[in-house]
Amino acid sequence: MNMVGRLLQIAGLTVLPVAVLLEMMGRLGRRGLSDMLLLMVFGAVSFYLGRYLEGYARSH
Repeated sequence: MNMVGRLLQIAGLTVLPVAVLLEMMGRLGRRGLSDMLLLMVFGAVSFYLGRYLEGYARSH
């Protein structure tokens, strides 16, 4: 559980800058802003879920 939580945190932290870079390079297409927002929400949720799982694994 601890490793899964840590991997989710790392994935969440890497998705956010990648979303910004994709938007700046114009790779997200016509709906770029909405796609970037979805990627940012996914990154934030995965980070907090990973933090929760890591904290749960440490308490048990």
